[in-house]
Amino acid sequence: MSSVIVADAGPLIALAKIDHLNLLHQMYGEVLIPPAIFKELAVESQKPGTAILKTALSEGKLQVVEVHPSKEKSSLGLLLDPGEVEAILLAEQMNCRFLLMDERKGRIVAKKRGIPIVGICGLLLLAKEEGFIPFVAPLLNKLLEIGYRLSSQLISDVTNRAKEQMKQA
Repeated sequence: MSSVIVADAGPLIALAKIDHLNLLHQMYGEVLIPPAIFKELAVESQKPGTAILKTALSEGKLQVVEVHPSKEKSSLGLLLDPGEVEAILLAEQMNCRFLLMDERKGRIVAKKRGIPIVGICGLLLLAKEEGFIPFVAPLLNKLLEIGYRLSSQLISDVTNRAKEQMKQA
């Protein structure tokens, strides 16, 4: 298994919005995205986080990699959006360390295909465990502030594993 990771758009956009996109590059070096994810990132727009994403692409911290043609693309496309389909196929193609994805249906399909999955919360836990960030809870708060959907159960599980507490609003 290689040390590269493949990422879906949602976690990338969220990490850019909370100014922690560089965490992926620090932890794993190569972060690959398929063309459909590149389109979803909408780096030509003026949305929050797009300047950070654009810089990461121009510096090679995010690399767009073509997905090999596959008959499965159309059948998977019945279940998932094009970005998720391409991310799953690219993760298989590259034999990546893991696929960074939070979307539930995509995670289920990827797991059934034997692809290791990590979500944004799991990534933050790994970052803390490996000494890249001191705390998880402040970043969870930032994710909630930007409207990233995290269930209260997931937040509770993550803060318990990190041995931290969330600030009360």
